[in-house]
Amino acid sequence: MSSIAAVGESYQKFNPRAYLQNNYMPPRADFTSEDCVVPWKLRCLAEAFATGEIHGHTLIDIGSGPTIYQLLSACDHFEEIIATDYLEVNREVLRQWVQDKMDVFDWSPYIKHVCKIEGRGEQWKEKEQKLREKLRQILPIDVHQPNPVGSPLRQLADAMVSTFCLEAVSPDRLSFERALKNVTSLLKPGGHFLLIGALEESFYLAGEAKLSVVPVSEADVKEALTKSGYKIHDFRSYIMPPSLKIGVDDVNGVFFVHAQKQPVV
Repeated sequence: MSSIAAVGESYQKFNPRAYLQNNYMPPRADFTSEDCVVPWKLRCLAEAFATGEIHGHTLIDIGSGPTIYQLLSACDHFEEIIATDYLEVNREVLRQWVQDKMDVFDWSPYIKHVCKIEGRGEQWKEKEQKLREKLRQILPIDVHQPNPVGSPLRQLADAMVSTFCLEAVSPDRLSFERALKNVTSLLKPGGHFLLIGALEESFYLAGEAKLSVVPVSEADVKEALTKSGYKIHDFRSYIMPPSLKIGVDDVNGVFFVHAQKQPVV
């Protein structure tokens, strides 16, 4: 069994509820502190979209997992949002959220926080409904395939978002770089890519699953993006404080990148 196949096998034990509990509840999701990791991520995304540079018809979220927070600031700037994930269990969580099923994770604190930091006076229920309406497709994806979503898209994406995906499903640096190249094929030349991921992490827990992560540094991420034909507009790092190292992973920090795919000359 290849390393990539072994990664796919290990994800069969992935527990979405445990993952959400570990990463998207207090202490990591403390909205009273802008220095906490979750508010930091939401601010990075809100500020990127506030530039007005990132907009268009279609945005694709690469490896959505069971989360929607990464799409909250995006939904004002695109007609259609496509979520993707390798696991059917995560795609089902997303479908339940779109259908407003009661047993899904409560994202309302996130939506309220994003409305507050965007500062436009939008009611959180309006934003929630807007995202539900624009999240038109939830597709399977395999970032290790040259065509990650199987059949070609009707049109390439105007922008992409990806959070904690590529490094978490790649057994080594080379696989990480190839996965980035593969998903880049879904993006128009000139399109924008907002990427959030783990710095120097080797594993994380999601219930019974212990998932391996390829440890990457800031320099590794920048090099991979440059090799895939991106120009980096913004790169930020967050150092995980000891109070948020709670035993569910060994992450040292989080990176945020706003990059743009350069036209082929």
